[in-house]
Amino acid sequence: MDIEPIAPAPGRAFRPAILRQRWEDVTFVHWAVAPEVVAPLLPAGTRPDTLDGVSYVGLVGFRMVGLGLGRGPGVPYLGSFWETNVRLYSVDDTGRRAVVFRSLDASRLVPVLVARVSLRLPYLWSAMRLDRDGDRYTYLCRRRWPGPVGATSRMTVRVGGPIDDPTPLEHFLTARWALHTRAYGRTLRLPNWHPRWPLHRAELLHLDDELVTAAGLPAPVGPPVSVLYSPGVPVVFGPPVTLPRPG
Repeated sequence: MDIEPIAPAPGRAFRPAILRQRWEDVTFVHWAVAPEVVAPLLPAGTRPDTLDGVSYVGLVGFRMVGLGLGRGPGVPYLGSFWETNVRLYSVDDTGRRAVVFRSLDASRLVPVLVARVSLRLPYLWSAMRLDRDGDRYTYLCRRRWPGPVGATSRMTVRVGGPIDDPTPLEHFLTARWALHTRAYGRTLRLPNWHPRWPLHRAELLHLDDELVTAAGLPAPVGPPVSVLYSPGVPVVFGPPVTLPRPG
């Protein structure tokens, strides 16, 4: 089976768009992880995606802005919120790459409930904010519901200059054009499209995180292998596609 190439800026391959939004002030922090560690955590019909035999776990903080349906306007108030997710990297039996979210903490309860019911995504309601001091960004999260209640994350990065030519690893970790999820007995692939990421170098200054272990993953050991920042991109999602049953 051929695996699709990693495309930094693919063509838009779906009609119509069912969701649109913007991701702003995005910080990506990643650690290497053995594929066999994350394989049991992925939906049926998918397996760990790897680069040179290694897979990755990501802790990603950002602001969701203007979430709305189709081509309509963003939902006032409820459509903009802070989010922190823990994610893994997957490839399905058709060779399509994606991410798998182990948790998505968000600061608005209604979007959390809608995402949990509609696509069974592991959204959780949390108190969150971003504090900025010059080139330093601090992402704070404390989980409210459903649990583990009180799980926290505090992450501070210093943002540097733009990256003109991202490395293969930086493309692998950020150029992702779908998510895989398990919902109502089916594994789904939900495609997305956005322009090529405008990426910046970043340095992790401080991390005190409980979200990775709360997501069922071992605590990261040592410094991250990649720390990146992006001012953001507009995003659209296409309709979910049901994957063939394994075997």
